[in-house]
Amino acid sequence: MARNNKAAEKDDWVEPVPGGLNPQRLLWAGFMAILAAGVGFSIRAGILGQWAEQYGFTQTELGAITGGGLTGFGIIILLSSLIADRIGFGPLMFAAFVMHLVSAALTLATGAAFAAGGKPLAFQCLFWGMFLFAIGNGIAEAVVNPLVATLFPKKKAHYLNILHAGWPGGLILGGLASYFMAGGAGAKPVPWQFQISLFLAPVVLYGLMMLGQRFPKSEASSSGVSFKDMLGELGLVGAAVICGLLALFFKSDLGLPPLVAAGIAAGLLAAFGAATGFRFGHLLLAALLLIQGLVGYVELGTDSWISKITGTIMNSPANGLLLFVYTSGLMFILRFFAGPIVERISPLGLLAVSALFGAAGLTMLGNAEGAVMCVIAATVYGIGKTFLWPTMLAVVSEQFPKGGAITIGAAGGVGMLAAGLLGGPGIGFLQDQNASAKLRESNAAVYDRYKAPKENEFLWMKTVGLDGAKVGVLEDGGKEAQRALDVMQKDSAKPEAIAAQKSLVDWWTSSAAPEAASDKPLVEGAGLFGGRQALKLTAFVPATMFVCYALLLAWFATQGGYKARGMHH
Repeated sequence: MARNNKAAEKDDWVEPVPGGLNPQRLLWAGFMAILAAGVGFSIRAGILGQWAEQYGFTQTELGAITGGGLTGFGIIILLSSLIADRIGFGPLMFAAFVMHLVSAALTLATGAAFAAGGKPLAFQCLFWGMFLFAIGNGIAEAVVNPLVATLFPKKKAHYLNILHAGWPGGLILGGLASYFMAGGAGAKPVPWQFQISLFLAPVVLYGLMMLGQRFPKSEASSSGVSFKDMLGELGLVGAAVICGLLALFFKSDLGLPPLVAAGIAAGLLAAFGAATGFRFGHLLLAALLLIQGLVGYVELGTDSWISKITGTIMNSPANGLLLFVYTSGLMFILRFFAGPIVERISPLGLLAVSALFGAAGLTMLGNAEGAVMCVIAATVYGIGKTFLWPTMLAVVSEQFPKGGAITIGAAGGVGMLAAGLLGGPGIGFLQDQNASAKLRESNAAVYDRYKAPKENEFLWMKTVGLDGAKVGVLEDGGKEAQRALDVMQKDSAKPEAIAAQKSLVDWWTSSAAPEAASDKPLVEGAGLFGGRQALKLTAFVPATMFVCYALLLAWFATQGGYKARGMHH
């Protein structure tokens, strides 16, 4: 839709190109793509309990599944950002659409996989289903961030926050769906397979909205910046941050020996250096990438667990979901007002205040007693996390516009990698570690009855968590375990799967049921303690971020204050 120069300047749009570039339609199509990711993420958080009970996962294993999705998200953002300027935004968005459809098919096959190969095959099915879902999300994110930064070059923070309001919008829709489908009061929950399928609705919508649209080139590409110079903006120091996280991915998710993982990462860094003429890059960008890793840990890593933990605190999983929806509502509304705030206190000022609120909110949540205090604490936390992600992307794009899709994609990729490799598994591990220690201290015999069969690892730390299947059997008195066994026997599932399920039922009837009345408060209390401790310890992450932002503000003050850099800086 053609607009004159005066109108384009007023709305901070790029000049429309012949053939129908429509900035607003592309903005809202990107919004829907991110909303689709939010719907899937939110619903997944609400069905973790079903996965634990049906397939016997520990909290750390559930964290690995959710983390795997975020890890894939991050890797694909990085890879897609490298080729976005060459392939073009349109073809990449079509690829994202296809990946979303394929991921749904694989995730929905988990039940059949469990019947055929038991827990290990179910884990693989869910892990890679989430990974493929993340691929679709990652491709879309790699496109829509530089796309919006290009469409609205004078107000990047404002419009990137509007774009990323799609994320809490998706969390709201997914959370409400989970709330009404979670069961309770004698009603069975809606099967998780139906719930997880709801993300396909916004996927179809963004596909239709982008159909037939023209896409602009990134700022850097339009200005004639070469691909080598775009990579050079990232430089060796920026690439070193990414390769460090990739080494952890090779070790943790692919199971490679530490030396092999480190060697592959070092080889990738050397190849990157050769491609850029071993340009050093910018220390400021490397610092921003490290901080973005902390943002990913505290925002997305915590969101993987927050409704489950607060539901335990309030003794109501349904209320935990509603609280999650409430904080997402705060984010959704507030992100439309980032522009006026940034104009008053600068993007870094907004980030510093947000980190302070985030640290305070998580500490308050870890100490909250009852629904009222949970709501107050969640309000503080919700305000704190609202502006972090999109404003960080805006800062990177404003300071390093010559990097095009590569530098802004690096920030998004690092955040997702940190969330998947550190945030989700790390917070799950902290719950396992503290819950196990609490139960072992309270009653060693009960701990022995409910501990997981093997050790869980996170980085260099190890612990034996509580078995999710056994805890789930305790919570519902063995009803779901017996029902699952009946279904498997009726459907003539694999003998190994039937034997494993029968072993769980026999454990309950012969060993655990007689002690359930005294065991249950101890196990539940240990789980609550583990969740609280995890939140309190996680609060140190945004506290560290606040210190980093304060240092950056001080540094920019010596340079005359924060200013966006031009393409020819």
